[in-house]
Amino acid sequence: MQTFRMANGVEIPAVGYGSYLSTQKGGEKVILDALEAGYHYIDTAEFYRNEKEIGEALSQFYRQTGQNRTGIFLCSKVWPTKLARKELLASFEESCRNLGTDYLDLYLIHWPKAKQNDEAWLDKVCEAWSAMEELYDGGRVRAIGLSNFLPHHIRPLLEKAKIRPMIDQLELHVGYMQEYALMYLQREGILPQAWSPIGRARMITDERICSIAGKYGTSIQLSVSAKSDYAGLTGDRFGTGAQITLPFAETSAYR
Repeated sequence: MQTFRMANGVEIPAVGYGSYLSTQKGGEKVILDALEAGYHYIDTAEFYRNEKEIGEALSQFYRQTGQNRTGIFLCSKVWPTKLARKELLASFEESCRNLGTDYLDLYLIHWPKAKQNDEAWLDKVCEAWSAMEELYDGGRVRAIGLSNFLPHHIRPLLEKAKIRPMIDQLELHVGYMQEYALMYLQREGILPQAWSPIGRARMITDERICSIAGKYGTSIQLSVSAKSDYAGLTGDRFGTGAQITLPFAETSAYR
């Protein structure tokens, strides 16, 4: 399994299973299928409302395979309406309880703002980040980071943070590469991660992608993967819900 190293030395799998909406019809079986298919990294969030199903699937997976918690990389996220210290810590504990674990491998602030016109967003994010630093220092989470934060959100946070974010999860795919954000993250030593790396499934109907797939006799998803790998995204297998970590060391476009 290919991994990449975050700034604090923790290894993160290159490809993860993004669980948003995945359990609506199939419940815990969908997650169990992903685990049995070889996914060792499960991405969820309080907002997804599926942490209990994931916890149940993990429990069943452990029983069936003899594997344990240390073989699974778990990520969850706190919703931006719960960034006050007390609420964030309570949300973290609930996520752990639902997932059947006493620690997370990665914990993220899901969005910088709950509302676009929130002028107090930075104070809220800084309070949340301080609470996440507590969790990290206390050994309750192995890495902390951000989701959907752009450079203008990250710069002021870095001025006040004691611990720098280790990852930023963004919408990234061949139709929306966010070059400026990627260059900024590279400069700051923050590992980027792509959510919806095939463009919320839109890219698989793109005529140019379909043409490339037909030319080389491969699947449309694999063609998207190959194009993304050229731009720095890696991973040999993923579905519409995958998360892909971007290794700057292998990114020819940004050397």
